[in-house]
Amino acid sequence: MMNISNIIERIREIMDDETSTQLQEELNSYHVADLADIFQEMKPEERLQCFKLLDLEKQADLMEYLSPQLQVELLGDIDEEVASKIITKLPHDAAADVLGEMEEDESETYLDTLPQKFSAEVRELLTYNEDTAGGIMNPSVLTVNIGMTVQDVLNHIRIKAEQDNMELYYVYVTDKQNHLLGVVSLRGLMTSPINKKVDDIMISDIVKLHVDDYQDYIADVFMKYQYNALPVVDLYNRLKGMITWDDVQDIVEEETTETIYQSSGISTELVDEDEIISGNIFNAVKARTPWLFITLIGEFIAVNVANHFDSTLSALPVVAIFMPLLAGLGGNIGTQSITLMVRGLSTGQITLSSALHHIFREMLIGLCIGIFFGCITTLVTWGWQHNVELGIVVGIAMAVNMTMATIIGTFTPFALKTANIDPAVASGPVIATTIDVIGLAIYFTMVSTFLLNRIIG
Repeated sequence: MMNISNIIERIREIMDDETSTQLQEELNSYHVADLADIFQEMKPEERLQCFKLLDLEKQADLMEYLSPQLQVELLGDIDEEVASKIITKLPHDAAADVLGEMEEDESETYLDTLPQKFSAEVRELLTYNEDTAGGIMNPSVLTVNIGMTVQDVLNHIRIKAEQDNMELYYVYVTDKQNHLLGVVSLRGLMTSPINKKVDDIMISDIVKLHVDDYQDYIADVFMKYQYNALPVVDLYNRLKGMITWDDVQDIVEEETTETIYQSSGISTELVDEDEIISGNIFNAVKARTPWLFITLIGEFIAVNVANHFDSTLSALPVVAIFMPLLAGLGGNIGTQSITLMVRGLSTGQITLSSALHHIFREMLIGLCIGIFFGCITTLVTWGWQHNVELGIVVGIAMAVNMTMATIIGTFTPFALKTANIDPAVASGPVIATTIDVIGLAIYFTMVSTFLLNRIIG
């Protein structure tokens, strides 16, 4: 594991000595993925100085590993002609991503200077929603016609791969109208007789994606079939491009990040994920405020519940000290349940048809855990406060609260999924607030019923 701080210090020492050749050699000794980590920690002027020393190929490779903000920053600080050459060296989908992060007039300027064929293909990618197969795919694919032999295909691969810098996973067989007919793996080509016809070795039962398929579906298909790449077609089965496993890795990372943010009450629909961490402060506030505002309303309801039982608190102030205990354990077990359900629904391990089974199962689990912790709470409270009745009430409230929390935490994702709402939005602040309100109501009702009445009587 490299120490980035030490590397940056070494690079700064070389910069101070003004030996650009030595600095260039130092930078070229690192893999572009490592350079991306190094650039991330550098000052803007240092990044720019180092970036200019890299050769064109390495600059383009590095672009694919940098965050969108750094991509736009570096391209904006170098000569426009050089920037255009770098963009041309990128895969079509990566070029579309970079241009999509720029202001519209700036991206149009670049598109006008790019080679006509490349520019037209990138423009088409930009017309698709960035979260669909059309927006993710690389339109540069290797195609052959059905009448070619294995030898013809191998010759074709050598020419096209060298010319277009294509990613080689599979060879797609199309007709003159570019309709997708079949697919041949490189392994299949290498192990078949050279005079064999393509239609004799191709697979015609093709797993394929549609240009309008969304990224969560794309990830599910890749996970199911375990292919290195999948073709993307339009409504008329015309081959438009392909999506590769590394694209899906980015999708999975993005989906996981989005789920984590949503479960914490951070809205990724209002602000891009990258902006939340390192962008404008106003955007970060905008992303985090909405669910906190909803939580504030919910907690005011919880305060109102406590206020409703002010006579109970006045007569038995000691009961107030157990409120955080009940809220904390109830919130935690509810979050556990909702996490399991959200994850299960997203991976397909859990379906809507099995909702009742999982709700009942989690209820039993919550009851068992609640009874266990309720007994512990009863014994500790009895020994601490020397009041067995208080211990029993707090213990029972604990068991009931934890059971209710698991039911709420399990039921909510299924309810949201049925309403076509992302279940991830139910976790975090929303579920915790709901459990707080119900937990307090249960606790104070039990205290009022079993303790306060006895004292008054």
